[in-house]
Amino acid sequence: MKRIVIFASGSGTNAENIIKYFQSSETILVTKVLTNNEHAKVIDKCKNLKINHLHFDKNAFSITDSVLNLLKTEADYIILAGFLWKIPSKIVEAFPNKIINIHPALLPNYGGKGMYGMNVHKAVKKNNDKESGITIHYVNENYDEGAIIFQAKTSIYANDTPEDIAKKIHKLEYKYFPKIIEKVILKNG
Repeated sequence: MKRIVIFASGSGTNAENIIKYFQSSETILVTKVLTNNEHAKVIDKCKNLKINHLHFDKNAFSITDSVLNLLKTEADYIILAGFLWKIPSKIVEAFPNKIINIHPALLPNYGGKGMYGMNVHKAVKKNNDKESGITIHYVNENYDEGAIIFQAKTSIYANDTPEDIAKKIHKLEYKYFPKIIEKVILKNG
């Protein structure tokens, strides 16, 4: 049984989708959700789904080895589902090609610090892009620069608002993210 720990900072819709997807899996288990936001809505979703969760601060994440030590005992893979902090090098090094993120754009476009959620969708709209999508990628020491695993696209129309774009992207996230996680884990072990 391969164990997943999910990192989330906000509403937790992707985390919830992943947890539900793997609830009946005989090969992959979500062991815990970690959040850097003690008020994140993902905590309520964890309670409803009976998934252990833990809030941590910057010190436990970046300075001490508290989070790293927890991960070493509870995770084979780390999944970032709307997690906004940069992953420290020591965690990246301890889990090479075992940390997977989803980004709400077609990287390398609209990647980097500050490019998340509605910030991305507003930029896509402002630039009159004809398409956008999702990128599922491995995490390295830099924001949104790890090797790309999978991309899916959607058309953007002139009358689409950033909110419309967000809805299209969410549909792609929900459809593909759990399936791609499963595929990577089953392939790589």
